[in-house]
Amino acid sequence: MSDQDLVVETVRDILAAHEPFVLTPSRPWDGALWTALAEAGLTGVGLPEEAGGSGGELADAVAVVATLAAGAAAVPVAEQLLVAGPALVTAGLDLPDPAEPLSFAIADGVTAEPSDDGDGPGAFVLQGVSADVAWSGVARRVAVLVQGPPRIGGSVLVLVDAARVAAAPGTNLAGEPTGSLDLDGVSAPGALLTEAQAAVLRARFALARAVQISAALQQVLAWTVQYAGEREQFGRPLGRFQAIQMELAEMAGEVTAVAAIVDAAVQALGRGDDVVLAAAAAKVRAGAAVEVVARLAHQVHGAIGFTQEHKLHHLTRRLWSWRDEAGSELHWSRVLGAGLLAAGPDALWPTLTRVV
Repeated sequence: MSDQDLVVETVRDILAAHEPFVLTPSRPWDGALWTALAEAGLTGVGLPEEAGGSGGELADAVAVVATLAAGAAAVPVAEQLLVAGPALVTAGLDLPDPAEPLSFAIADGVTAEPSDDGDGPGAFVLQGVSADVAWSGVARRVAVLVQGPPRIGGSVLVLVDAARVAAAPGTNLAGEPTGSLDLDGVSAPGALLTEAQAAVLRARFALARAVQISAALQQVLAWTVQYAGEREQFGRPLGRFQAIQMELAEMAGEVTAVAAIVDAAVQALGRGDDVVLAAAAAKVRAGAAVEVVARLAHQVHGAIGFTQEHKLHHLTRRLWSWRDEAGSELHWSRVLGAGLLAAGPDALWPTLTRVV
């Protein structure tokens, strides 16, 4: 058994003791699950030990995130392991204790002004409101990508102490917290980023959501195949009907395509290649598959799949939410199209084949 297999098995063992539940304002996340993951060192996987993480490779962190996504885990592990944590380390900012939940947000409407000379990591004073912050009210700290000073340009990555910031509540379709943070006058440590660095950070966020979508799609397919084999209608299992078989085959095709393109994007990130176009392609393809797979899964399950007591909605509502988060398909389609055409017509095919 490889180290990665061992990590996945450990996450599954922990998940087995924490069944997914309907999120409410009084219970917006699974704190007990987070504690169990933190005690096992899983909330620091993929982050360097010298920075306070648990060590390991990107693939290990992706495996943790994917396993938790398939289990409808209500914890901010994707944001911590794949986006905020690596971004803080790369920017030279202090990584908070991995046992404390950390999230990430993109706030294009927030500006930062250095409160000192602005050379290197220092303090920045922020102005504006950061909307749709994943796990707002849950995360102890939030790494926020904001606009840099107009006279300097670029972007700034700041680490905000969420306990010191006024927050407005909000949730996505799955009930996961996505409130807003009022950052007017807030001072926070930060680091200036180049345009390229900011683009990679945005791409990492999109890829994190694509990883979650891919894992959830695979689980939804597995549940649907199982249900079609067990549920009988007119004296035989649903899976024996040709119409159902065609729907399952269509679902499988979508799930396989997403898994392949997401894996390719993760490998590109791991190699240090330009990940922006690969992540864009992964987010667009994953989002498109959500419509098909979720619709057919509910169609095969019938009325029972729409009940709150059934497990299917724990993933389909997350899929519909994640599809729109970290940039819509329209946004990333534009990024992908512009990137493919940037080098001119002669480079279109080579660029396209490198991406997919």
